[in-house]
Amino acid sequence: MLPLIVVVCCALPVQAGQSILFLGDSLTAGLGVEPEEAYPHLLGQLLAADGFEVRIINGGQSGSTTASVLGRLNWYARAKPDILFLALGANDGLRGLTIEEMGKNLDAVIAAAQARGMRVLLAGMELPPNYGAEYTDAFRRVYAELAERYQIPLLPFLLAGVGGVAALNQADGIHPNAEGHRLTAAAIY
Repeated sequence: MLPLIVVVCCALPVQAGQSILFLGDSLTAGLGVEPEEAYPHLLGQLLAADGFEVRIINGGQSGSTTASVLGRLNWYARAKPDILFLALGANDGLRGLTIEEMGKNLDAVIAAAQARGMRVLLAGMELPPNYGAEYTDAFRRVYAELAERYQIPLLPFLLAGVGGVAALNQADGIHPNAEGHRLTAAAIY
């Protein structure tokens, strides 16, 4: 039996031997960087360096919206993850999809994950200001309302300190480069 080792990762107690499922889009998948440079892998390395051996499952999928997340959770649930790190919504916002639908999709996956005994951390996203204050404010509120409703930790902005910083992003200005992923992993940890 493994000893009980607890660390606070993203405000969730992580125990040795547990697994963390990251469900996200291209930001989580590590588009444009090597798999070992993506923030989920780097977070696993940070935990391991501190003696917390956990299994990282990167369920990031480029182009993903919240519409596909419940099906993906059902597929990954076979691996019996202990923790779900949910980082979706950027593509919903960038495509101008309805905030109501995004909220319903995220709500369904949080409820399903908790019903399977997973602890959930929700990572919020931000949109560029050109989407208008009304839409961006409502978009941001979805995450806060879900975190409150389900009493789960909320990381308000996955790319805090990285998003919009040219030196930390690839040429597209959207996806973090290797250094941006490193800083994201460190901020999450």
